[in-house]
Amino acid sequence: MAEVGRVVVSDPGSRMLPGGFWAAVAVWVEKPQVANKRLCGVRLEARRSVSLPQTGHTHPRPSAGPEPESLAEAGGCGPDLGPGPIRRSFDGGPGTGPSAGPEEGRQETQGRRQPEEEPGEAAAAAAAAATPQLSGTSGQPSKAAAREGDLPAANLGSLWDAFARSLAGENREVLAFLTRPGAGSPPEGRLELDLVLRTVIPKTNPNCPLRGPRREMVVQDVLNGAVTFLPLEEDDEGNGKVKMSNVYQIQLSHSEGEWFISVLIFCPERWHSDGTVYPKPTWLGEELLAKLARWCVESRQSGFKSTLSLISIMKYSKAYQALKEKYKDMVKVWPEVTDPEKFVYEDVAIAAYLLILWEEERTERGETARQSFVDLGCGNGLLVHILSNEGHPGRGIDVRRRKIWDMYGPQTRLEESAITPNDETLFPDVDWLIGNHSDELTPWIPVIAARSSYDCRFFVLPCCFFDFVGKFQRTQSSKTQYRGYLDFITEVGSACGFHVEEDCLRIPSTKRVCLIGKSRTYPPTREASVDEERTHYISSRRGRPKSPCSGGSAPPPPGAAPGPGALDARPGHATEADASQQGPRAPAEGPWLSGFHPREKAERLRNCAALPREFVDRVVLQVAHLLLGRRSPPGGSAQAWNRGGSLSLAEVAGELDRETLQRLKRECGGLQTLLRNSPQVFQVLNGRVRIRDWREERPQKQEEPEAKRRLSPDTFKTRICWFFAHHPDGCVLPADCCPFAHGPGELRPAPRTRKKKPAL
Repeated sequence: MAEVGRVVVSDPGSRMLPGGFWAAVAVWVEKPQVANKRLCGVRLEARRSVSLPQTGHTHPRPSAGPEPESLAEAGGCGPDLGPGPIRRSFDGGPGTGPSAGPEEGRQETQGRRQPEEEPGEAAAAAAAAATPQLSGTSGQPSKAAAREGDLPAANLGSLWDAFARSLAGENREVLAFLTRPGAGSPPEGRLELDLVLRTVIPKTNPNCPLRGPRREMVVQDVLNGAVTFLPLEEDDEGNGKVKMSNVYQIQLSHSEGEWFISVLIFCPERWHSDGTVYPKPTWLGEELLAKLARWCVESRQSGFKSTLSLISIMKYSKAYQALKEKYKDMVKVWPEVTDPEKFVYEDVAIAAYLLILWEEERTERGETARQSFVDLGCGNGLLVHILSNEGHPGRGIDVRRRKIWDMYGPQTRLEESAITPNDETLFPDVDWLIGNHSDELTPWIPVIAARSSYDCRFFVLPCCFFDFVGKFQRTQSSKTQYRGYLDFITEVGSACGFHVEEDCLRIPSTKRVCLIGKSRTYPPTREASVDEERTHYISSRRGRPKSPCSGGSAPPPPGAAPGPGALDARPGHATEADASQQGPRAPAEGPWLSGFHPREKAERLRNCAALPREFVDRVVLQVAHLLLGRRSPPGGSAQAWNRGGSLSLAEVAGELDRETLQRLKRECGGLQTLLRNSPQVFQVLNGRVRIRDWREERPQKQEEPEAKRRLSPDTFKTRICWFFAHHPDGCVLPADCCPFAHGPGELRPAPRTRKKKPAL
């Protein structure tokens, strides 16, 4: 046995420990991909509790009923399993298992990350009970395990029984490793343990095709603060058994008023690192230990679901890798101004998720035909292109055509059209409606899906916060605006009669929570009455947008009588009795709710480029005078030219009039963008602005400042030098060295720019 790492955990007054330790362990057991980026995730298959007497025989723990094991009825794995049963705390007193823990990937979830682990976000919660109460039949695999269909289900009870028998014989050293000599004798000479059977799933890597899922039995000793990881292998007869290599343990100890976390390896000479599931011991003792120590004392609990909780992680990993390899060349020919890597890999990840979701749906329904779809607000259309190429009939609709549409070919159906929610924008023959960052259409997509047909489903990935009309307004501060908006869209789906499910995607975005409506809460015969309730719910939000938890009344469940005074926002709407007499309802004219406006077809520039030239020149001159007023310190002849001083953007803004500031506020980036658009005059760095000194520019160097690199030989002397025209000391450079014209006599005609078509 060897200790590969030990770290002190600072917890004054023991406010977080030992409970925080088990919260951190829960992250490593249930979401190891948070720490080990080479993993895709885990599949928790079964759980049971056992007691280990000093003799090495096992007995079931006494309980009022059968010991739960399967994860099937727990609704998935990880944080969604619910609170754990009462356990004795590490110090021997009454306590609970872990109940809260760090956010998944805390620092990793914000900003750019690997597309698969995004992957961004408010992040999903990674901690919950480390000993969750599970239900099911003892010794049987869970539904989650059966859904995977990639590995045979194992009987946890028989695995442990065989291993426990070996502890009394040839594996007595392992027994000592499990029971932590010196930790104290358990009550009644019997050690209570919690077992978890999990499959660790590495990310698919075409360079290492032999790396496959690995099974482990996790043994948690709550009383003594230790968790041991036992790898499993198949014997000659195909039965699972514990192998004695790559066995390690994470311990919590308390000594002289300080808490310690340690990582120990049972047999270092038998440790075989594969670089993925089993990293090097130094990684366990440094990287993993540091994360566990930090998570132990973090009590923040997230309100988001576990990542990829609704689909098979193993299937997703394979599908994502295949799509990434297939469409990676899109990054090289991306004609849009947006970041190609972010948008390509994000849409690849969303497509992989939908393909697995739809594959599992076909299995559940016993169908073979691939689902059809319409992507509302499809943007660049790449998601439509991928789904269509993978065999799903569908099309995308967006108010504005993109350059990249011409690259896809005729098999990808993309339409340039504005969508206004009304009875003429329904899709009765479509299986799924998709809203991928669909902005003002996001709250309407569940409504359109519900009214298109009883079998129509929806998938939305909310980003910008819109209500049915205008911006979504958050009125409760106890939740973030993002969480409040997700709750609002969930409320809309529920009001439309959907069972709404939530999941977190692995995409390079901080807004990666999707909402899915796959089934209805009512039978088809009640469609007319439920639609009446939808109408009243939509009308209730007219003119008073609010968050669903703002103190107002929640929408009545489908089937409840609408409240008095509800407005009818849907012209031509008929009651259930009228509908049965009139037959199919004739399309109504006009929108379902007045005041809705789709995005403008022409995207207005908001980067200060469209501001009037005289306005920009006036602001530039005003800011320059402010800076020159703070004259640089006196010096030699080299300092004779006045460069002025440096001001923060806030200080500059404080000197501008209110009308100018209001005009700049309507532009993206405001004052900072305007000043950066004038690189000939200003340098803007770290929130401060100063006059540019062109003597510091080094021409014909790769390390040249951005402003200098922009000046190609074709643009030499094509613009008047601002310093020659406005600086009190003139230009700091001689006329033959300045890239700008010193007077009209030096001006050259500007070259014509030719747009190059992207190569296919």
